[in-house]
Amino acid sequence: MNSFRISTKLEEFDIALIHRFLSQESYWMKGVEFNTVRKAMANSLCFGGFLGPAQVAFGRAVTDRTTFAYLRDFFVLPEHRGKGYGKLMVQAAMLRLKAEGVPAVMLATSDAHGLYEKFGFRLLGDSSKLMLYREPAPQSA
Repeated sequence: MNSFRISTKLEEFDIALIHRFLSQESYWMKGVEFNTVRKAMANSLCFGGFLGPAQVAFGRAVTDRTTFAYLRDFFVLPEHRGKGYGKLMVQAAMLRLKAEGVPAVMLATSDAHGLYEKFGFRLLGDSSKLMLYREPAPQSA
């Protein structure tokens, strides 16, 4: 049995699969061009979820790796949902961003609020889609 693993090595990623999902199945990137996906990945901190050699999940953080990050394009292929892979992907991204000292992470979602709330994200203002995670301010002694 193949165990789920997460990689940040772009050379392992199946860009054709990622493009196909984003352009055909996602509600947020329908019709996106292949080169747009490729360029966005090259300029982001990407996370790929794999079962053996097969990629089954993806997500990326658009970030300066210092003060702010924006989570984009997180998905698990439909046939692999319900197994906790999405949670593991978000956890990996948040742990990496925290390790780099990024205190604020934002995202937009129409349907995964519950997943992101588990990681401390809260709706931003009166938005129904924008969510923000902010590290607690350091306490003065």
